[in-house]
Amino acid sequence: MHILDSAATIGRLPFPALIAALDDMFRADVTVPRRHLHVLSDAPPHAGSLLIMPAWQPGRYLGIKHVTIFPGNGEAGLQGLHSTYTLFDARTGVPVAMLDGDAITVRRTAAASALAARSLARADARRLLIVGAGKVAAALAPAYAAVRHIDEVTVWNVRADKAEVLAARLREDGFNATAIEDLEAGVRRADIVTCATLSQAPLVRRAWLQPGVHVDLIGGFTPQMRESDDATFADTSVFVDTREALDKAGDVLSPMAAGVFAAEHVRATLEDLCRGRHPGRERNDEITVYKAVGTALEDLAAAMLVFEANESSA
Repeated sequence: MHILDSAATIGRLPFPALIAALDDMFRADVTVPRRHLHVLSDAPPHAGSLLIMPAWQPGRYLGIKHVTIFPGNGEAGLQGLHSTYTLFDARTGVPVAMLDGDAITVRRTAAASALAARSLARADARRLLIVGAGKVAAALAPAYAAVRHIDEVTVWNVRADKAEVLAARLREDGFNATAIEDLEAGVRRADIVTCATLSQAPLVRRAWLQPGVHVDLIGGFTPQMRESDDATFADTSVFVDTREALDKAGDVLSPMAAGVFAAEHVRATLEDLCRGRHPGRERNDEITVYKAVGTALEDLAAAMLVFEANESSA
């Protein structure tokens, strides 16, 4: 069994290839059970949960991502989330690779947003606002640059110093990037607003969204997490990665509870977009909103790409 660390995993996931792999996987027949969440302990400071995300493609591969979530780790100087990914031969059940699950998650999350934006962002979108400054946020500019001509990147974060660090890193990578402190002004100027935070309070407001903007909400994955206000879903064109978003995402659940949005108002899923069941953006002045909570299908696509690239280079 091959064991690939973070650098080896990331090195085999260039965004153009990963976006194409995700597109192919959403068009393919893949079994994706609902994720399993187990509370290990709810007693601080050692409260923790285990998330298990399986997916398989008969005759090809089976993959399982294990994620441990310990919110109190920060006090000990540790990450709050750790994950591993195990890939098996689906014909025999033989394990073939163990990959860095954190790297898989970061890259596939950014790539899935870019894949959705390929159908939902205006063709001439060039100004990207990144809300957040963590690992996923750092991957968004190169991911979006694979599907749109991004020539201006702004970064906002609740901690301004972290926004400055990310902007500097993006400049080193060749992007015209700056950190900003006025979120409203940044949203009003952007062609694409992408949010990758762990916020539990709305950040982006509907009143700030200009005609033609694409809003990408990918940070919140629990009912308590929020990156937008209820009004963002009231009169916009809403898309989701999978229908699980309607059960898990606070950004969707809150406007549903408030009566300003309903499940039937979802225009399409990412699978619908990839399979051509929905055209995506239909007007230049349309405000599109994409809400994602992630799916094990994306993890499997990324892991297969890593493993097969590693095999071909051996």
